[in-house]
Amino acid sequence: MPLFAGNSRDDLRAIWREAWRKYRERLPLAPLEAQLVDLIRAHPEYHAELEQDTGGNSQPSGTSPYLHLGLHAAVREGLATDRPAGIRAAYEAVLATCPTAHDAEHVLLECLGETLWDAQRAGRPPDETAYLECVRRRVMTR
Repeated sequence: MPLFAGNSRDDLRAIWREAWRKYRERLPLAPLEAQLVDLIRAHPEYHAELEQDTGGNSQPSGTSPYLHLGLHAAVREGLATDRPAGIRAAYEAVLATCPTAHDAEHVLLECLGETLWDAQRAGRPPDETAYLECVRRRVMTR
């Protein structure tokens, strides 16, 4: 089963907030919660929002922290499973052009976001080939 399948938007947000609460209170974390906390810790600009649950869209950019963090989680899951096939190698090429692994993940999540947006607008499943090609193009332009 995919990482967050079958949950509503509010359920998903509660999972992120609960992991962050447990971390702040120094409570034991389940393995998934530890992964989520790792992502949250890398984004201090979202800490207050996760603690207050302001609805998910109070960032000046209009980007939901939950969407941004969820894309990071999806990128990491894709890298762990090398799906689409070749994404891990493409990531390594991106990583060679970025100052940090976090910056390299951002390149992938931008492409993943575009791929998901295109799929949603077209009413079809995401195109893994388009995602991989987007990442490869970004490597060539860096």
